[in-house]
Amino acid sequence: MAKITGITKRTENPFVNLYELDRESKTGKKGKYYVASRAKSEQDLKLVTGKNSPDGVVIYSLYGEKQDKVVLIRQYRYALNDFIYEFPAGLVEDGEPYKETAVREMKEETGLDFVPLSVNEAYEKPAFTTVGMTDESCATVFGVSTGEISKEFQEDTEEIEVVLADRNEVKRILKEEKVAIMCSYMLMHFLHDKEPLEFLKEL
Repeated sequence: MAKITGITKRTENPFVNLYELDRESKTGKKGKYYVASRAKSEQDLKLVTGKNSPDGVVIYSLYGEKQDKVVLIRQYRYALNDFIYEFPAGLVEDGEPYKETAVREMKEETGLDFVPLSVNEAYEKPAFTTVGMTDESCATVFGVSTGEISKEFQEDTEEIEVVLADRNEVKRILKEEKVAIMCSYMLMHFLHDKEPLEFLKEL
């Protein structure tokens, strides 16, 4: 099995940093590997701690009396220099329960009030995002939103349009728009569920 023989933090940024790993392949060949992480130090990297605490949350929320719409955001992302469809999401603050993060982030990004559901813990277990380049993991929080859309709580750095999408609009988005991969997979569930959140009822 491959092994890591050293770790060096290469940047000092507030939200994400680059770590250089000294590594040996399974045949003993030495080289470098680079990992982006939200960890504050080498000791906080998941490859060191072995823990999978969520860095952030992704919020899957239905909306409407019939729960026949899904809450999406269309957000400008610097990495693309373009807008992309995503679920509301955000970073977990130190010591903050991640379901509270979901409630806070939904309010900040959309103005909506979010009520998380209790689901099988396997559905909420933090999952890794892009393991070829980062150790970031996010918990998915499922629930229902009410209220009126508002940009009042958005930060100046955020360019977000809130979209309450029905099935026809979701079909169009998947066919025509840029969509984050986690969002894309979950929207497929939304399209094929015969009743709201049906896919959560069995594991």
